Amino acid sequence: METTVQRAGTHEEDESRGALAELIADFLEYLELERNCSKHTVRAYGRDLAAFADFRAGGGGNASDLKDIDQLLVRSFVASLNKRRLARRTQGRHLSSLRGLFRYACLSGRMQSNPADSVPTPKVEKTLPRHLRPGEIDALLEAPASRAGPLGLRDRALLELLYASGLRVGELVALNWRDIDLGARVLRVVGKGDRERMTPFGEPAEQALRQWLDAWEGVFRSPSGGTDRDEPVFLNQKGSRLSARSVRRIIDRYVAETAQAAGAHPHALRHSFATHLLESGADLRSIQELLGHASLATTQRYTHVDTGRLLQVYRETHPRAKGG
Repeated sequence: METTVQRAGTHEEDESRGALAELIADFLEYLELERNCSKHTVRAYGRDLAAFADFRAGGGGNASDLKDIDQLLVRSFVASLNKRRLARRTQGRHLSSLRGLFRYACLSGRMQSNPADSVPTPKVEKTLPRHLRPGEIDALLEAPASRAGPLGLRDRALLELLYASGLRVGELVALNWRDIDLGARVLRVVGKGDRERMTPFGEPAEQALRQWLDAWEGVFRSPSGGTDRDEPVFLNQKGSRLSARSVRRIIDRYVAETAQAAGAHPHALRHSFATHLLESGADLRSIQELLGHASLATTQRYTHVDTGRLLQVYRETHPRAKGG
């Protein structure tokens, strides 16, 4: 089985990592097979843990034993990440990966305690992602009109759907036609942790999807004629499923062409979806369900209400806010 961390390598590399390399490989298989983590998640764990393995090997630790992995080594590793000027969020992710690895090691009887548990997570300065105003959204959604042919229709449909439903880019590219009910204007989405949810969308997204569907059937019609319901919704020029990276490039392209949306990140459409719902009076629990968040705390991190709007609400509603 192929995993993120390669078991194969030179004899010298294997000897320098020993039991740790075996533990990491087993842990990644556990994540993929038993925890059902996505390949993207497993690869991310693999990169973080490989960095720790390299750090330990460079320190000349006893590769045949895990006992010399202690709190001091973990602290030193985190300090090395800080010295490299990696973002604190990145440092925290590495530490979280180590905690997961050593927790697995304890459960499997290879370690007695988790040396990463007592190492404090680097504090991250809380920042709100940029969200787009309704006028900026309109300009961005109109941008694909400059691209002639089926791909312009595809781009309009994916932008409309991202904003209308608050999907993650990864959720968008995973959609097949059977996941979309155009008549009811609802999507079946499989999100993080394989959690399934039904997500509504509006008339503009429906119209954009129908126009793309007509083009899809004209260019990528299945051998049996019509649309194969198991086919991907969003395709590249070769007729293959569009990748998340390609979607991000598409969004970046239109952001660059749209002065009103300058500097917006691809995730801005999802954040704008949540922000505009909140500003229009939607409750956080409903937004949590629509976004597919397991925790309400995550939803609170994504939402944002302008200070000016808060002041306006206060002045209009609080008995002591008005003079006289």
